[in-house]
Amino acid sequence: MASLGPSGDVRAKRARIIDLGDATLLPGFIELHGHLAFQDGPRDTVLRHGVKTVRDVGGPLLAPSGGKGRLRLLTAGPIITVPGGYPFPVFGRHGHGHGEVATPVETPEEARQVVRRLAAGGTAVIKIALESGGEKGAPWRTGHEASTPPPWPMPSLEIARAVVDEAHRLGKQVSAHVGEPKGVALALAAGVDEWAHVPCESVTDELLERAVRQGVRILTTLDTLSHCPGIRGNVSKLAGLGAQLFYGAEIAHMEIPWGIDAQELHLMVHLTGMTPLEVLRTATSKAGEVLGLAPLGTLSAGAPADLIAVKGNALENFKLLESPDLVISDGKIVVNHFER
Repeated sequence: MASLGPSGDVRAKRARIIDLGDATLLPGFIELHGHLAFQDGPRDTVLRHGVKTVRDVGGPLLAPSGGKGRLRLLTAGPIITVPGGYPFPVFGRHGHGHGEVATPVETPEEARQVVRRLAAGGTAVIKIALESGGEKGAPWRTGHEASTPPPWPMPSLEIARAVVDEAHRLGKQVSAHVGEPKGVALALAAGVDEWAHVPCESVTDELLERAVRQGVRILTTLDTLSHCPGIRGNVSKLAGLGAQLFYGAEIAHMEIPWGIDAQELHLMVHLTGMTPLEVLRTATSKAGEVLGLAPLGTLSAGAPADLIAVKGNALENFKLLESPDLVISDGKIVVNHFER
């Protein structure tokens, strides 16, 4: 964005004027947990429905792309796991044929080599699978028949620490797929930066308190985890402890909208006690900081002109956000229902 200010100042610069009337204007959403490349999702549809930037966390490693009327896509590349470990029992080696979903390692040195390869390829974040399987209601079990029954093997603590140490040496952060106490404890011992989900199974207060002390960032994914028995208790306790909770809808899951997920926003408000404005910030300005791309996700001079607007008050009705009336991507108008 070139500048912001009173309408009189903007008009003096002969800018194009779009009268939004009684509308809510806010930055385009940033999705921190997506699988668009792996699922070959419709990027144009996602963009038109309010999400401007997606960080894919598991699937092919692609060069950063997008902006100027296109969805901005950043990828983590294949998930680091062990032979026979998650996600292989669920998705196989190549998933739907859109590149590797995961890379198996057997030693700490192999793990370091994979991290170096991913970092050299421009990974947005390193992802590791610390998942033994078996959680009731988990979306990675619903609709997927595992090739082998759980428990699935997980990386050793030595391998997990090697991943974290090498990633940090190269200036990259590590996101861990966790779903139950054993994987959570391993993630904390290894020093990961982020949990890709609020855990599906109930986790002890001791582990949750440790996560907060260690400053672990936690992506909510509450909508897709809504059938998990531990999700409500875990997220409520984490919020009460002051955890760093961020919007993440796991876009590309079959039950999640191709764009902003209003139900995710509602669940974040009702289960965490966060205000609607605080929740929206976790999907915009704070998410831009996570990506290291600030001021992306803000309405400020110098930020990419990624804007959405809806007719009405989005703070009172999140559902409006699923079909924005105005979508601007890096200054290019993609949707405009204010001018007919």
